[in-house]
Amino acid sequence: MNTFRNPRPAIRSLVVAAAIGAIPVTAALASPATATTTQSTTATTAAPYCGITWGSLAKTRSTMAIGPVTGVRSGRHTCYDRLVVDLKGRAPGYTVKYVSNVYTEGEGALVPLRGGAKLLVVVNAPSYDQNGNASFVPRNPKEVVDVTGYTTFRQVAWAGSFEGYTSMGLGVRARLPFRAFTITDATTSRLVIDVAHRW
Repeated sequence: MNTFRNPRPAIRSLVVAAAIGAIPVTAALASPATATTTQSTTATTAAPYCGITWGSLAKTRSTMAIGPVTGVRSGRHTCYDRLVVDLKGRAPGYTVKYVSNVYTEGEGALVPLRGGAKLLVVVNAPSYDQNGNASFVPRNPKEVVDVTGYTTFRQVAWAGSFEGYTSMGLGVRARLPFRAFTITDATTSRLVIDVAHRW
């Protein structure tokens, strides 16, 4: 007895299912093992980088802080570069957003920045105390912190402090996802800005 079965009806059914969107075309024409691999690869590619889903739109918080800025520092992490603004007192409000150019507080002079994209960082707190004495003055306004060799950061430049606001320009490799948040301790606080290494 001839037990050979014609596979054409089964293949035809798969192709029809693919055509109406029931299954991917690649899965319809592949062997079961290949189809599983294809689906796994697609899922991996679609996953966010390091689980990051921050986006690149502006981040803001409106609170004004009385305590002044006391320092600026940076750090390198596996998935992102970090900028930290230290303050005395409660956590401040802030605006962090991509801009075409960064300008100094008060004067409005252009702040040159290296990198393919520019983030304006505005802290809703002064860098001077209630008597007008400076609470933080960068040694080099053009290089507030050294970010040589960082994956994403290219430059941190001082843009000044005026009427209760302190600004900096953050030059980055490209327009990449970022987040901004504050942390408060007993007598100090900090604004944290993380910029992802890639999408």
